[in-house]
Amino acid sequence: MAATFVVAGTDTNVGKTVFAAALVGALGARYWKPVQAGNEDESDSAAVSRLAGMPADRLIASAYDLALPASPHIAARRESIDIRQRALGLPVVDGPLVVETAGGVMVPLSMRLLQVDLMAFWQKPVVLCARTSLGTINHSLLSLEALRLRRVPVHGVAFIGEAQPEVEATIATMGRVRRLGRLPWLAPLDAGSLRAAFADGFDLRDFAEEEGLLDVQREDD
Repeated sequence: MAATFVVAGTDTNVGKTVFAAALVGALGARYWKPVQAGNEDESDSAAVSRLAGMPADRLIASAYDLALPASPHIAARRESIDIRQRALGLPVVDGPLVVETAGGVMVPLSMRLLQVDLMAFWQKPVVLCARTSLGTINHSLLSLEALRLRRVPVHGVAFIGEAQPEVEATIATMGRVRRLGRLPWLAPLDAGSLRAAFADGFDLRDFAEEEGLLDVQREDD
């Protein structure tokens, strides 16, 4: 079975769309953002297509495409839409698939459904994207704890920002999770600079392992 990775964030605007684009490009994967909220300038799907240098036919249409840039449950309510888990089953595709979640791990999709509940439903390995800046230890460990409580498999943490070795090591050790690598903030940010940064900061072999090989629930590590 081809690999499926779920790219989640510790918060909004941590850089997970940029990381998702890098992973899509490196794997030659298809991309799906099940719930998109807010696309005034450029949707996340369009940004991934541009930054990954991928053809549009490798993009899978969002199940819910909402206009308001807000928490999905609020954006959906504004349009009298009820986001339902049964409409969010993973698409069946040939080859690798990268799924990007909306916002942080605990973001509500409805008053009955959190983003983390959807990840528990999918049971696919999660790459948690975390800032390296102040506050990230708390956000990252809380996110990992929420995933652990729902027995969601975690593939590792991808850091985004300037190098902070002590911070990154603290999260990896205390969160009992693998540090996959780090993307710096890029200027300019384009397909070429992103491809080079991913190759420099990550080992593609870490994304070629069996799904669910690493899991935050394992107590024997």
